[in-house]
Amino acid sequence: MSEARFSTPIDQRYFDDYVAGTVFEYGPIAVDETEVIAFAQRFDPQWIHTDPQAAAQGPFQGLIASGWHSVGLLMRLFVHHYLSSVASIASPGVDEVRWNKPVRPGDQLRLRVTTTQTRRSNSKPDRGLVYSLLEGINQHGEVVVSLKAMNMLKTRPADPPAAA
Repeated sequence: MSEARFSTPIDQRYFDDYVAGTVFEYGPIAVDETEVIAFAQRFDPQWIHTDPQAAAQGPFQGLIASGWHSVGLLMRLFVHHYLSSVASIASPGVDEVRWNKPVRPGDQLRLRVTTTQTRRSNSKPDRGLVYSLLEGINQHGEVVVSLKAMNMLKTRPADPPAAA
């Protein structure tokens, strides 16, 4: 699969524009030490995320970002570039979140999104589900985090009938 580009801008993109098998890449987004610590102090207060001195002596030999922070960074890229700003309804959830390698302050993350499947709703034909594999890739080309997302999107509205 090669990297693709949407032919439709994000503010005109509907379920119909997502094609299984397409791959998109966005970023980078920087991992900032101040943000790593602030996020962790509020949401994941483990010393490997909050205390640079102690973390230097720990199993990762340095401060690492919370996995939830890493997912949040990727979510920003996902929303800003991939997910329709006019047709996104909701997400039924994500599956198989994996933190494959530590994410560190100073890293530059890219998001690779593979549209794995699309399925129009049988009961509500004005919408469909888009299944995607999201992979966070660091500046060394390593996949550091991955997850499988489902997003419900509206289908493109039919053109109104022409005036007589």
